[in-house]
Amino acid sequence: MPTRVGHPLRVLIVLAVILAGLYGLMAFTKSWTPKLGLDLRGGTTVTLTATNTTGRGGVDPTSLRQAQTIIQQRVDGLGVGESEVSTSGDNQIIVSVPNVQQDQLVATVGQTALLRFRMVYAEEQVAAPSGGGQVPSGVPSTEAGSGSSAAAEPSSGASSEPSSEPSASKTGNGRPLPLLPTAPPEPPATPLPTAEGKGTPQDKAVDWQPSATDQANFQSFSCDPNVRQYYPDVSDQPLFTCDESNTTKYLLGPTVIEGKEVTSATAGVPQGQVGWEVQLNFNGQGTDQFAKVTALLNSKQSPENQFAIVLDGKVVSAPQVTQGAITGGQASISGNFTQQSAQSLANVLKYGALPLAFEVSSVDNVSATLGAEQLRAGIVAGIIGLILVVGFCFLYYRGLGIVVVSSLAVAAALTYACMVLLGSSVGFALSLPGIAGAIVAIGVTADSFVIYFERIRDEVREGRSLRTAVETGWRRARQTVLIADAVSMLSAIILFILAIGAVKGFAFTLGLTTLIDVVVVFFFTKPLMSLLSRTSFFGNGHKLSGLDPAHLGVKRLPGARGRVRGSAAPAADVATAGGDA
Repeated sequence: MPTRVGHPLRVLIVLAVILAGLYGLMAFTKSWTPKLGLDLRGGTTVTLTATNTTGRGGVDPTSLRQAQTIIQQRVDGLGVGESEVSTSGDNQIIVSVPNVQQDQLVATVGQTALLRFRMVYAEEQVAAPSGGGQVPSGVPSTEAGSGSSAAAEPSSGASSEPSSEPSASKTGNGRPLPLLPTAPPEPPATPLPTAEGKGTPQDKAVDWQPSATDQANFQSFSCDPNVRQYYPDVSDQPLFTCDESNTTKYLLGPTVIEGKEVTSATAGVPQGQVGWEVQLNFNGQGTDQFAKVTALLNSKQSPENQFAIVLDGKVVSAPQVTQGAITGGQASISGNFTQQSAQSLANVLKYGALPLAFEVSSVDNVSATLGAEQLRAGIVAGIIGLILVVGFCFLYYRGLGIVVVSSLAVAAALTYACMVLLGSSVGFALSLPGIAGAIVAIGVTADSFVIYFERIRDEVREGRSLRTAVETGWRRARQTVLIADAVSMLSAIILFILAIGAVKGFAFTLGLTTLIDVVVVFFFTKPLMSLLSRTSFFGNGHKLSGLDPAHLGVKRLPGARGRVRGSAAPAADVATAGGDA
């Protein structure tokens, strides 16, 4: 029965084009080396110490584990691989991440992301602290925005308008006069509650009005970060706080909308604008409450027509409502955002608020935990192992060792290109366990060839010619190869799901190299064998080819040209060979 051979040369050309395309993409992105994990390159380690949000009592272990999960999600949202988030003791979380700037990591993992919406009752410009700070350009206003379709709901867009800036007296050399030291604010006569349950509930927060005591506390409140504050951020209590530049202080009412009612947060640049914003979408309860609040604010005068978006006790934005109630369930946080800061804010809001308050205890740049000597020893061990595999292949398979070595070379080229591109696109970082997974792939690729060769041997023993055996043997061997790779892939997937930390790198690399093995054996090893079987050196069974009769376990190759000296082929063998040729 004739066997369809196909066009092996075309298959090899297609694979060469794909490989060239991958390296062309590397050149286009100017990425030539893979990102390295903490154990190979180093990175940043941040130690967070947790405290109860009320400031009293111990840290609940369940809340600590929940915070660990949220921080892990935030770090994963940065698009980095090989990150490690672990607990230490009963009140610490240690975050280790490679390939991320120190400031960006601290801002991402240390931010509590406690988002609340409060109504503004008083606003006052204050002098910038001695540490600096910019004077805000004005109060943003909330206008009904339109989407791309006529049915789009309005959203709260914050647009800044210039306003008068406070002036300061200057000395003769043009420098501002130094501020005179002022006495620190006195603590309130009656301590404010530090836990919820004693104030105004959320459904009645729109009716709250500040008392004379609240007004007095607001006047004594200072935006200086070096001054001790006595006004905690409690949801059902008024809040005295400042903006992020500490140049405007606010008297805010109890929370009217909690951050947990935000269903999604995305960063982007609205159409027709140039500044980055964070778009928020509310759930059903938040949408109804937001419509009720904005309808009320629309009827008031500044500053009481503003609502403050408060993140971790600081006012991020305080837009005015001037265009009526906003019923679309959408809002936007605008300000002096960069792309990175907007995406970072959307990231922390998307994954939720931390259930605990955290203080950054230490920030360390971690050196490679695998020293130069150990790394060199590991590379040497890998090279020795590769030499042993190559030596065995040439010793046992003789000329066919070329197929094994070239298959390993193609697999290595594909693996390297994929690791580099995955590192630049999704943040995959290569670690020592990942290298171990890549070394395991050497055995996987060699094993696929062993399976194929043994099937060719079986086919020749059954009386088929060598060229026919290469094709029929492949048809039977590929099922075994696919089953073996499927088992390896299933193991990698299960390990990736169940493992944590660096073990995930081993599982990911094992899965990636398993897929590459399928590509190599189908699109390189088999077509190359088909081409070699057509040459006189391999096709006629030269004693150094690895396809000679003695190596295949037969007296002579069925269908081979010429006669073997000192032996005569039986008539049955000749007939069989002629029938399969």
